[in-house]
Amino acid sequence: MNSDISDKDKKDWKDFLEKNEKLPNKDLEKKENKFHITKSLDLHGYTLDEANKKVESFITECFDQKVSKITIVTGKGLHSQNDKDPYISKKFGILKNSVPDFIKNNSSLMKKIKTITDAEIEDGGSGAFYIFLKKKL
Repeated sequence: MNSDISDKDKKDWKDFLEKNEKLPNKDLEKKENKFHITKSLDLHGYTLDEANKKVESFITECFDQKVSKITIVTGKGLHSQNDKDPYISKKFGILKNSVPDFIKNNSSLMKKIKTITDAEIEDGGSGAFYIFLKKKL
């Protein structure tokens, strides 16, 4: 044992022992569930209209099921047919940009959403995004 224990620490320890006070057992306390339910949706192969309808129903379904995090994979638009249409930019995938805009402009969906962020590289990087849902009351 260390002999460099301060007088204050010795006094605090003696006081604790004399009070016969018990420390709470943290193992027996009810812990808040830190487990987050996550789901993902891959929109590869969907048209813009199909994707928007699917996303709307998926977000509502996940909210009702108390899912906390959704990963939406839109793809990067690398295999889209944008190059055949001179009026569409070849730099942007249709779903990649339009689906998040659809969500942000849908007030009933935004009432269920806490935040929307870019996905990590292992979840699709720039071809995906996360939606964190609010808790259903």
